[in-house]
Amino acid sequence: MSQPVDSAVSAVRTYVEQHRATFLDDLAEWLRIPSVSARPDHAADVRRSADWLAAALTATGFPTTEIWTTPGAPAVYAEWPSPDPGAPTVLVYGHHDVQPAAREDGWHSEPFEPVVRDNRMYARGAADDKGQVFFHTLGVRAHLATTGRTAPAVHLKLLIEGEEESGSPHFRDLVERHADRLAADVVIVSDTGMWSEDTPTVCTGMRGLAECEIRLHGPDQDIHSGSFGGAVPNPATAVARLVAALHDEHARVAIPGFYDDVVELTDRERELFAELPFDEREWLRAASSHATGGEAGYSTLERVWARPTAEVNGIGGGYQGPGSKTIIPSSAMVKLSFRLVAGQDPGRIEKAVRDWVAGQIPDGIRCEIAFSPATRPCLTPLDHPALESVARAMGRAFGTPVRFTREGGSGPAADLQDVLGAPVLFLGISVPSDGWHAPDEKVELDLLLKGAEASAHLWNDLAEHWRHVP
Repeated sequence: MSQPVDSAVSAVRTYVEQHRATFLDDLAEWLRIPSVSARPDHAADVRRSADWLAAALTATGFPTTEIWTTPGAPAVYAEWPSPDPGAPTVLVYGHHDVQPAAREDGWHSEPFEPVVRDNRMYARGAADDKGQVFFHTLGVRAHLATTGRTAPAVHLKLLIEGEEESGSPHFRDLVERHADRLAADVVIVSDTGMWSEDTPTVCTGMRGLAECEIRLHGPDQDIHSGSFGGAVPNPATAVARLVAALHDEHARVAIPGFYDDVVELTDRERELFAELPFDEREWLRAASSHATGGEAGYSTLERVWARPTAEVNGIGGGYQGPGSKTIIPSSAMVKLSFRLVAGQDPGRIEKAVRDWVAGQIPDGIRCEIAFSPATRPCLTPLDHPALESVARAMGRAFGTPVRFTREGGSGPAADLQDVLGAPVLFLGISVPSDGWHAPDEKVELDLLLKGAEASAHLWNDLAEHWRHVP
């Protein structure tokens, strides 16, 4: 029989507090490993980080821990079956590689020598993402200790990749190769954050991403604008017209069919977004910008979380040096990115973009379009039982009902949803001030322990409320 809510919460909190010092010492040891995946000279450190984590998961109690190699950096896989065959299967995703960091970048302490100041741990990876991966080890221990179990209430799996900070170039292939081992009813991503320390939130979705580079070619070489200008097409002018035609007067993407499959925000979702304590002036300061703008009819949060976009990331062509050079350039280019939302298929968007561009290019201009590998969007409905479990677990840890957000960016977690066919949910405790990728990255220690508490509560909640998985 499960404990009453108040005693279960108290028991988990007591366990977490009693093991706080050891947990933080172990985390600090892991953070000392400079697992910078973007730098080849740290390849051995990334491998050492994977080995360290595999050993730590074995010590936690996982009966299966493995290092999965890729053409790049290794990932760590762990599995701990539940004795209940009807329990749901949960896959936790995170990453053990980190961004480059050096004292001369502006750190007040050595980035790979963790320091605790004002109840915060400063180190590269403290929040992104080693701290948020590691709280699951304390969470599962608390879960077992406070329930008397010898194995989790769910079939628990972990996949901790080693190349997220390098763009996850081998991640999808890794997931596809091990799809049978990774099969799950739900994916929990612990590489995310909350709105603020005072406003715990659960993310319900992440936008996808499609990127392309368009190159336009006119004359076979730069030619004199006096001798030929006005009589041959100019590729730089064609690029400028292409960019000008990308949006209509309401800042909507003007590519035919772009919005055909978009899953629109529900009234309830818009209400929940509006309840968040959003300060637009503060947001603009963080954006280093002076005014908001975007698709008409939507708030700022709705635009960055739940609406698709088309952005010009770079544009160029012709002479760029000092003074003048009166030419018609032989070529010009533009780089575009499209953030996609639930319902949109990257393949269909690519076709729509190619068709639209073809219709914009004048005779005499040759066009080349190259798309990068795309990332699919992911979204979990508010009434999904697994999402409800995450919200309850977070609420018990923080002692308050949680609110809901989405992520405006994109990430490799969508590959898990795409390949495994499982909903992706987010359980993270980082806050905006943690400074991901910046000097003096840190994690709030009280929030880190709340993450462990939420993890401990989640496995029971999923097992109790989601036993009949479709």
